[in-house]
Amino acid sequence: MRDRLPKASKLYIALLHYPVINKDGKVVATAIANMDVHDIARLAKTYGVETFYLVNPIEAQRHLAGQIIDHWRKGYGATHNPFRKDAFEKVEIKSDLGEVVDEIRALNHCKPQIIVTGANFQGELLSCRELREAIKSNYLPYLLIFGTGSGIAGEIVNQADYRLESIRGKDGYNHLAVRSAVAVILDRIIDIT
Repeated sequence: MRDRLPKASKLYIALLHYPVINKDGKVVATAIANMDVHDIARLAKTYGVETFYLVNPIEAQRHLAGQIIDHWRKGYGATHNPFRKDAFEKVEIKSDLGEVVDEIRALNHCKPQIIVTGANFQGELLSCRELREAIKSNYLPYLLIFGTGSGIAGEIVNQADYRLESIRGKDGYNHLAVRSAVAVILDRIIDIT
């Protein structure tokens, strides 16, 4: 079994659109935002993420995202901007988080370590420094989940292996766009030197 494990840790990221909570604390599905797809795909390519998963249960949303991705992979966008094409090669669309975990497990012959992100986590948290060291020092796959809306629903948070420390802003302000949070966190946990 040991010879089937990857030679180095692999990082995967997922942008979760369900189950997430809205500002009223209700579990909802959110819409895929074009800017998130573009910016997070470019971040995934820049920081060497294996795959960026868009997770949305709504077929029409997945179809729309597929059209955007195809434009940049195969359509006019692929020849117009080859850098964007390279970034969009990192994107996969799934209907639920279970599909993501199953795919990563199949690719790596072991279940990924699942890490959720959020703006208001309390209690025992994994620091970005600890995650950075773990990625550098072992051979496990890691799935880092980012939520849309007002954050990841409790059912997913409670099933995760780790909760990542929140990004703390000046004077306690912490209300970043998800694509900004992805950028900050990837920069803190990936050693690109």
